[in-house]
Amino acid sequence: MVNADLDAVWLTLKLASVVTLLLFLIGTPIAWWLARTRSRLKGVIGAVVALPLVLPPTVLGFYLLVAMGPKGPVGQLTQALGLGTLPFTFPGLVIASVFYSLPFMVQPVQNAFEAIGERPLEVAATLRAGPWDTFWSVAVPLARPGLLSGAILGFAHTVGEFGVVLMIGGNIPHQTGVLSVRIYEHVEALEYAQAHWLAGGLLCFSFLVLLTIYTLNPRKYGVGR
Repeated sequence: MVNADLDAVWLTLKLASVVTLLLFLIGTPIAWWLARTRSRLKGVIGAVVALPLVLPPTVLGFYLLVAMGPKGPVGQLTQALGLGTLPFTFPGLVIASVFYSLPFMVQPVQNAFEAIGERPLEVAATLRAGPWDTFWSVAVPLARPGLLSGAILGFAHTVGEFGVVLMIGGNIPHQTGVLSVRIYEHVEALEYAQAHWLAGGLLCFSFLVLLTIYTLNPRKYGVGR
């Protein structure tokens, strides 16, 4: 039992680390676009990104399962590429987790970019800085607390997710058996002592995450505002 629990912890940390990296690469450009654009599509894109905040995880997991299954568009594409299907695999968990945790990365970063205002960007433009230089030398340093908040929230949310990972990954040891599913398995077996150890660890972890976020700046970088 101990080895299985440690495997679940390791797999969860591995999943959260990979997902956080992808969230940073995908979520930062989306947040920058949402913070700067005047397009009529801003509301639509923003709503799509924020959808996991209000959508039941099992609903999102179900549609991802259909899309990545043998008859779904993503599943047919991956099979044509010789990659097989993604459900009940670690890569499938990664993709599902990125979708589910995306708003927890995008919203704090978007708020941070919006808080910069126009003045620093205009000053950079007068100094002949191009858009790329302005983004990396001005916007990113000024938005660093928001980027850090988004990364921490994305990591923590991935660690604690349950419904989506259960729908997409099931509970395959060493492949998809993450920590939240392991706790559920202990409770089903009436192994409350083991469940207490894992759940207590997640409780302490969640408290430390929230404490870190509030220390950074709770007013400017809160999620769902």
